[in-house]
Amino acid sequence: MADPIPSPSSEQPFRIGTRASPLALAQATLTRDALIAVHGWAQDAVVLVPMIASGDRIQDRALAEIGGKELWTRELDRALANGEIDCAVHSLKDVETIRPAAFVIAAILERADPRDRLIGAASIADLPRGARIGTASPRRAAQLLHARPDLDITLLRGNVATRLAKLDAGEVDATLLAAAGLDRLGMNDIGVALDIDTMLPAPSQGAIGIEVLADNDGARAAVTAIDHDVTHRCVAAERALLAELGGDCRSPVAAHARMRARGIILTAHLYATDGSAMVSGEYMLDDDNTPAGLARDLLAEAPAAIRALFAG
Repeated sequence: MADPIPSPSSEQPFRIGTRASPLALAQATLTRDALIAVHGWAQDAVVLVPMIASGDRIQDRALAEIGGKELWTRELDRALANGEIDCAVHSLKDVETIRPAAFVIAAILERADPRDRLIGAASIADLPRGARIGTASPRRAAQLLHARPDLDITLLRGNVATRLAKLDAGEVDATLLAAAGLDRLGMNDIGVALDIDTMLPAPSQGAIGIEVLADNDGARAAVTAIDHDVTHRCVAAERALLAELGGDCRSPVAAHARMRARGIILTAHLYATDGSAMVSGEYMLDDDNTPAGLARDLLAEAPAAIRALFAG
């Protein structure tokens, strides 16, 4: 078990591992600032340790074809396991549902805007017939095709700037990006936010998770101090639904949990890959109505085209 970290210093700083993309660095900076604020640490007592993720190196294929979400976490996992960093910061929607027991998500920052933004048109209905929509997300592709079967979905990967540049170059007519990511990059005025009722987000969308070694009590205690309880509980419900479904990054799943006066409401949609079918459900979570129960009910009601995606 690692020794506690009572007070890091410039000589022995608290090390935050992060992907090297501009958005990942912005999210790691939010984490650093939160730790400094809650603990009263000196600015130079917390440092960012950027690294290139495997998923950032390969841009010409869909994530599902080259190893899935593990490609976003592999390098950070290795650095945590080797003691090179004290915590790792993730966009939780990009983190595998089932994680190695050696790691634990010790904190989740307060969720930002969970919606998708459409860039290139004022609404889905305003997209020209046959418009080319760039996305690498099976969920977004299925949702768009469910609403507009005439659309032409084309693979579009890369960081935010790369995707926007490809849109500007005319490679696609429109794209969808997470509102939270755009906001964190200072791009608040780009795109049109789609109502959650129109485009239900991906599970964990807008949430930043901070992971530590499960047996590092010092790092765990330091990070837990910045946890946002309501966000953590909602995101845990979304991830529990995914775990029960047993889907992977090829599976078009949308889910969003919201805290209301009576408790957490979890809404979920499952789609056929081509958008030809969809099943939806909603639970007010309690001891009898659980995320796992909602997942089972959705699969029981789903047509064969959807059930086949979760058969494994």
